[in-house]
Amino acid sequence: MAYQRVRQPRLADVITERLEAMLLEGSLKPGQRLPPERELAERFGVSRPSLREAIQKLAARGLLSSRQGGGTFVSEELNNRYSDPLLDMLARHNEFHLDLLEFRDAMEGISAYYAALRSTSADKAQLQERFDALDACFAGQDPVAEAKADAAFHLAIAESAHNVLLLHTIRGIFHLLEQSIIDNLAHLFEKPDARPRLMEQHRVLLNAILEGRAEDARNLAHEHLVFVEEELLEMERAETRAQRALRRAQTMPEHNQ
Repeated sequence: MAYQRVRQPRLADVITERLEAMLLEGSLKPGQRLPPERELAERFGVSRPSLREAIQKLAARGLLSSRQGGGTFVSEELNNRYSDPLLDMLARHNEFHLDLLEFRDAMEGISAYYAALRSTSADKAQLQERFDALDACFAGQDPVAEAKADAAFHLAIAESAHNVLLLHTIRGIFHLLEQSIIDNLAHLFEKPDARPRLMEQHRVLLNAILEGRAEDARNLAHEHLVFVEEELLEMERAETRAQRALRRAQTMPEHNQ
């Protein structure tokens, strides 16, 4: 019986796969600068020529880019792999914001569930850091800064779920998510009690994830987004009623003549 010889993988290919895994899992983020070649080779325990070959392979595929005298960076284009003319249109048409909320409800509920099950001590530290940043913006009452911190907190939950498809789907629409939150908060903050209620929802969601209560985390993420949706719908209904009343008031004198 003939046996095929087992081929040892080339070291550069192994390094390439390792770097690819780091890109997928979010350990290396778009725009991030890689450590210097010597340091990275020492971390991996490999020779610099093998490392250099792996980096060149990833650069040829558009995943990394080298800058003369400036080091090697993860391509910013990774943030745009999900870019689509449809996303640009969605960002410009407010009538579709409820569609995005429903999508977030599905994605973020799952993210919160798995984050509660899988988050590491480093993940939990980052979640707490992102929440503290959100809390600081809440105290400063800067709606745009608060919306950006809000989006960053939700992205940290997706990162803590350790599911690469979830992470890159949410990261791929991050600019749309961020703009949606900015728009939502601009409307919600017209109600005096909305800001503290939203902050408390984030707080209890964080605690559920930190304490490993997966079902609670999923339910709390859902309740948070349902609250946002219902408040926005109620405000839209109130605006519609006001516009109708205004139109009636404008047509009444003409009717009485």
